[in-house]
Amino acid sequence: MPTPGSGPSDSAPSVQRVQTDSPWEETIGFARAVAAGDRVLVSGTMPLVAGDLVGEGDPYEQARTAFRNALDALARFGLGAGAVIRTRMYLTHARDVEAVGRAHREIFGAVRPAATLVVVSGFVDSRVLVEVELEAFRGDDRSGPAGAAASAAPA
Repeated sequence: MPTPGSGPSDSAPSVQRVQTDSPWEETIGFARAVAAGDRVLVSGTMPLVAGDLVGEGDPYEQARTAFRNALDALARFGLGAGAVIRTRMYLTHARDVEAVGRAHREIFGAVRPAATLVVVSGFVDSRVLVEVELEAFRGDDRSGPAGAAASAAPA
């Protein structure tokens, strides 16, 4: 469950943070997701499950897994794909744009968030091909888990 922030720079009691089992959150010092007011931001999310890479060599499966992980963080705030207003996709190879785009369309095609896709030189783990970020708006009644489940279901 989200908890109010307790760090030294927390000035607004309405800020909530979600932590996951990612070792990078503790090592670097960040939260998987942060809610402030009506906005929820999900940090860069890799295709890891229980610390293991999913879909090695498969950009489509990595994108689906990374989006699923990011949506799991949103679900801790009672939100789903229907609440997402912006996505960011980072790829290591331009050749993977179609595969990652297909995964994005399956999850967010009905939602149509603003989206950014950039090619980067690499990630901390060289086997990772895709990392994603999400921004959501939680002031819209349509964005709850029930409406989100239909939007998030793969085709």
